[in-house]
Amino acid sequence: MDNLTNRLLNGPPWVQYRTRVDLLSQPESHPQVLAARQAMLAHPQVKGLLAELAGWPCRILTGHKEAGHPLHKLTLVADLGLRSSDLGMADIVARIMERQSPDGPFQVLMNIPKAYGGTGKDQLAWALCDAPLLVYSLARFGLERDGRVQSAAKHLAGLVRENGWPCAVSPELGKFRGLGRKDDPCPYATLVMLKALSQMPEWRDSDACRTGAEALLTLWSQRRERHPYMFFAGTDFCKLKAPLVWYDILHVTDVLTRFSWLFRDARLQEMVGIVKSKAGEDGAFTAESVWKAWSGWDFGQKREPSPWLTLLAQQMLKRAEEGPINPA
Repeated sequence: MDNLTNRLLNGPPWVQYRTRVDLLSQPESHPQVLAARQAMLAHPQVKGLLAELAGWPCRILTGHKEAGHPLHKLTLVADLGLRSSDLGMADIVARIMERQSPDGPFQVLMNIPKAYGGTGKDQLAWALCDAPLLVYSLARFGLERDGRVQSAAKHLAGLVRENGWPCAVSPELGKFRGLGRKDDPCPYATLVMLKALSQMPEWRDSDACRTGAEALLTLWSQRRERHPYMFFAGTDFCKLKAPLVWYDILHVTDVLTRFSWLFRDARLQEMVGIVKSKAGEDGAFTAESVWKAWSGWDFGQKREPSPWLTLLAQQMLKRAEEGPINPA
């Protein structure tokens, strides 16, 4: 582990920062933590993300698997550890908050063609495959107690059914629904809802989260027979990939290990074991698949171990093996 720690502490500043806080449990006030965080905030790649997000909602969301969309860049910024008080963040947060629907969820700019049940017009709207990520990001920025974030979380959590979260959209999107049976849970919507509610202390132990977690674990155990909304859990699902954008094994285990009451679940531990088996001799991980939109980052290549992917996997493994002391 010493060799792995040294590797991570020589990685990009955001890897150094999160390694010290999440793996070494150093306090935010520690001089080396402060130094790593300042280096992260000053790094051109991080500043580039913030410059793009300053124009939120930036551009139309044409597909939730579009890894380079600002929605997913916002989520990465949250995972790096930026806060609403950091330089430039207040304006980004304000622009997100300004676009809150009357029902509570925050909206993004999208266009659903008429052929798919939408209006064919550019409009602000939300779906259960994007709105939870805004709640997640805002909560990670330190705004989990903000009334607007609470309102969004409450509305979205209330959409849960007995088998998880469905494909659901705001009224502005008309009759749009994904390619699946309407009674089935949407694996991705369920995943990102759990991701969001894991950041909300009052929801973390809720019946809604327990229902959603059971839905994902059941889908894993029945992965050869059930593929709701065309989500499969086969070979591609098990490939390691960053950032955590879509429905895959690292994303699922990253989210589920945030819930302490799942600590001993055999189905979760089976998935964790698959991830763990992919580590190199020193505990580092190499991406098995990449998003082209992130080719300029260390996890955007498959030639050598990725510090950020390694950190994500090690964070998850620590929670899986020790239990989440702080599930967030």
